[in-house]
Amino acid sequence: MAAVAASSCAASFAALSISGSSSSARPVACSSFVSVAPLRSCGFLSTPLSVSGGVSRCSVSRRVVVIRAMADPVKKKKEDSAVKRARIAEARRIYNKSRKTEIKTRMKKVFSALDEMKKKGASSPEEIKPVEVLIAEAYSIIDKAVKVGTLHKNTGGNRKSRLARAKRALEIQLGWYTPTPSS
Repeated sequence: MAAVAASSCAASFAALSISGSSSSARPVACSSFVSVAPLRSCGFLSTPLSVSGGVSRCSVSRRVVVIRAMADPVKKKKEDSAVKRARIAEARRIYNKSRKTEIKTRMKKVFSALDEMKKKGASSPEEIKPVEVLIAEAYSIIDKAVKVGTLHKNTGGNRKSRLARAKRALEIQLGWYTPTPSS
């Protein structure tokens, strides 16, 4: 495949010639023409070059390839920014994980306190006050997690609803709360 491309490129060097005032410049030709203005002197060339004919897609000489490479730089994303993004993502992952763990811990405390009350058979509605304090703390942590984006707002609402339903189920079971029938 490379031999075919080289032979077709060599065959197309017929009508383009590059010449300079120095003796080292040699004429080169190409069959596909694109008209261009004469090349001006560059910092690394001691003499100006002139083009007669046109320039094709294949490279004419090493000097022309260098000129093209200098004229069209390829912008790449900094490698450091990828490392920075990975570092920030890891820090956020740890931060979010700690918030989620705290939410789970608070919810377990509420559920275990409700289970103890259920087993013990609490006699007065005043005994549920410590559980309400735990529920309030859990609500606060859930709301903060939703605010900073650790949890979606619907997920936060579902967690809070689970806590409220568990408390209401205990109150109904112990006879402290009677739901009104919906009409």
